[in-house]
Amino acid sequence: MRLCAYQPDIALNLGAMIRLSACFGIPLDIIEPCGFPLSLKALRRSAMDYADIADMTRHDSWETYLETKTAGRLVLMTTKASDTLWDFTFEPTDTIVMGRESAGVPESVHNRCDSHIKLAMSGTARSLNVAMCAGMAVSEGLRQIRY
Repeated sequence: MRLCAYQPDIALNLGAMIRLSACFGIPLDIIEPCGFPLSLKALRRSAMDYADIADMTRHDSWETYLETKTAGRLVLMTTKASDTLWDFTFEPTDTIVMGRESAGVPESVHNRCDSHIKLAMSGTARSLNVAMCAGMAVSEGLRQIRY
């Protein structure tokens, strides 16, 4: 299982995903450009020392990422999905794709993903924090494959 952050806008959210990646031992792909200068200094500020132990790969663009992507499905977390996280069946080779905090992903990325899932929420709230959603999706995926 992998996690993919598509053009993250907020350094602290990417830092939380780096920490998630390090703590659960899953690789993290970062699709640039980011909404902030992505430097070692920025990563250290947002991810603390977890950046040193996380398995991260930076990609210049979505197209570059696709050129290097190996086997497995792309599973997009999106508010536009009809299927929920709790009803989805993960596979060990899945990559969970998280969109930008401000805009999600463009239609071309949405269409390229194999599956689209959302968190079921009550009330009129739009969505949770992207890093929190990533943590829930990764945790559920790892639970299902009995990591």
